[in-house]
Amino acid sequence: MANPVINTDNTEFEQLNNLIYSMADGVIAVSNIGKIIAYNGSALNLLNINNTIVGQNIDAVLHVVDNKGEALDIKKYILDAKVPITDRNHKINYPDNSFIHLYISVAPIRLGFGKKGTEGFVVLLRDITVEKSLEEERNEFISVISHELGNPIAIAEGSLGNALYATQKTEGIDNIKSALKLAHDQVLFLSDMINDLSTLSRAERGTLQVEVDSINVHDLLKSLETNYTDQANTKGLKFSVEIDPRLELLQSSKLYVREILQNFITNAIKYTNSGSITVGANKINDGVEFFVTDTGFGISTADQAKVWQKFYRSEDYRTRQNNGTGLGLYVTMKLARLIHADIKLKSELNVGSTFDISIPDIQPQPVV
Repeated sequence: MANPVINTDNTEFEQLNNLIYSMADGVIAVSNIGKIIAYNGSALNLLNINNTIVGQNIDAVLHVVDNKGEALDIKKYILDAKVPITDRNHKINYPDNSFIHLYISVAPIRLGFGKKGTEGFVVLLRDITVEKSLEEERNEFISVISHELGNPIAIAEGSLGNALYATQKTEGIDNIKSALKLAHDQVLFLSDMINDLSTLSRAERGTLQVEVDSINVHDLLKSLETNYTDQANTKGLKFSVEIDPRLELLQSSKLYVREILQNFITNAIKYTNSGSITVGANKINDGVEFFVTDTGFGISTADQAKVWQKFYRSEDYRTRQNNGTGLGLYVTMKLARLIHADIKLKSELNVGSTFDISIPDIQPQPVV
């Protein structure tokens, strides 16, 4: 491909051409009638074009849409620029239905009085898809957390207020107990949320460490049975444990294995209104396969591919009746990857779900 920047014998101009061509951002020089007179390789990459575009109208190669998907008249947008302008709210759509978020900067070129030459515009293009994604995640995070924090705080405050009022009016002890229990439940929810956020923060920063322990799987599952049976029974659910008698010690992170199982168990109880929850473990060649089975709402095929996404919550009205940030399974998958675990989901709407968690033995690193 020929040098896309205008050739000249002027050394200074050649240096400028070389500088533009080496830039990571796409640069396109446009004449005052909208024709392309120069560009660099990065511009071709953004436009998904591999041949020369000199002499073409800018709107023939640069197709930009706004956030609503409506096409931008890019030629008019550029030629109307009287002063330098920038914009971060447009996209380039590609034929394969992919897209990038685009930063556009347009700077008019004005020659000095009495100087001869071509006036025009320099258009700078930058792919800001990653930046936009982080912004959207941040905004979604703020929206979700502010909403989810507001509800339990309001309920806890109101319940404690009712309890205090009841003590002043010497009302029945049952009313006081009910108000205090509701407040306590909401504080526990806040505690779980803070734990998820803390784990997520450390996982995103890459500061989580795996400390390998010898885990007695029988003791671990019996401990979980003790912790969650009452919670299941409160909803009228049967909680049971099935343990393969061939099981031996599992070499992995006791903290993360327990947290992964706890997340699946609490979800199973939350989204099951009748029937049972079964937690078990079987021996596999290189470790242990745990499973958590429920007879709950089930997860639709469409939702099964999304449940591991950050902040994702199903639109199923039964799911929406329960508090949640959409972080639990995302954090769970982060922890699973740290200990090289494999998770499989089988689910059917109105029948229930099973999560299979295969956790291999991890060899402890020698102390140096």
